[in-house]
Amino acid sequence: MESNYYEVSMRRDNQLLVVTHLCQLLTCITGFGGLIVPLILWATQKDRVEGMDAHGKAIINFQLSIIIYSILSIPLILLFGLGILLLIGIGLLSIILPIINAIKASNGELPSYPLSLNFVS
Repeated sequence: MESNYYEVSMRRDNQLLVVTHLCQLLTCITGFGGLIVPLILWATQKDRVEGMDAHGKAIINFQLSIIIYSILSIPLILLFGLGILLLIGIGLLSIILPIINAIKASNGELPSYPLSLNFVS
């Protein structure tokens, strides 16, 4: 009996992984691209690029966590301005962590986004 399946070969593409991490910085420019572009890259390339599934899931979880933390910090603005400090911290983390993880991706390491909630596993 013949089998009619084909084996998809995974290719190693660190540059695409780096671009996927750096696409998160689109949020600073457009306000919304930091979630959409990595989501599209992850969905279309997770079966073709080695490591894209792990990197894509980490990015999506991080971006969704950033959105949740930002929404939760808005009511804290009324409480002695703690929400403003939290928003500044979130803004800094959303710029620094994608750059650090892009460097890790170029070296072939797995990403690590601390304080990221696990939505996609």
